[in-house]
Amino acid sequence: MLSIIIPTYNEAEQIAQTISKIHVANRNYDVEIIVVDGGSTDDTINTANKYGASVIHSKYKGRAAQMNMGALVAKHDILYFLHADSIPPHDFTSGIFEAFNKGAKSGCFRLQFDSDHWFLNANAWFTRFNLNAFRFGDQSLFVTKEIFQKASGFREDLLMMEDQEIVSRLKKFGKFEVIDDYVTTLARKYQYNGVYRMQSIFFLIWSLYYLGYSQEKLIEIRQKLIKNHKL
Repeated sequence: MLSIIIPTYNEAEQIAQTISKIHVANRNYDVEIIVVDGGSTDDTINTANKYGASVIHSKYKGRAAQMNMGALVAKHDILYFLHADSIPPHDFTSGIFEAFNKGAKSGCFRLQFDSDHWFLNANAWFTRFNLNAFRFGDQSLFVTKEIFQKASGFREDLLMMEDQEIVSRLKKFGKFEVIDDYVTTLARKYQYNGVYRMQSIFFLIWSLYYLGYSQEKLIEIRQKLIKNHKL
């Protein structure tokens, strides 16, 4: 019924918890978990195997390429893309299938952080709105395989903003729904870099992307400004 695709790169500390939470949240649906690894040098692959995921080794590092590879081997008709440091809501499978049965061809959940910082909560509040500007990869993404293929998948030339970019294309082929439940994502980047500083960097990158800056320039800015990045 559902193929869950998780791109990874050095996520040994988190992947076990993410996969475990998926198993707990699933309500006896036929679900496969596909971890597409981009060349991890830690214990990500062994850990993912241990916790019941199928692991694919991607020739290319980059979430877009890794997620596209996962979609190619997925055996089910609904794809669910999830970041390794994001935890889906309890009974998320039912939420996805209910949205699909009501006509949604793609969609996501709202976002919340594993932190009670007021500023992060305020930013996450806006993810309830079905506007492209408030769509982020940490919210996860479900889409029928048919629509994903019609949209030609993720753009592999994008190493940043690939999750947000695809949403506008998916909406051309059918209803997109923001499900009334929450994916919980780690606030670790904010803890490493400072909450206000991190959000300012994200806003800068978001703005420069829409102003037409190249991926190379955006990556240069990210690597210069963000500590503990994985690009």
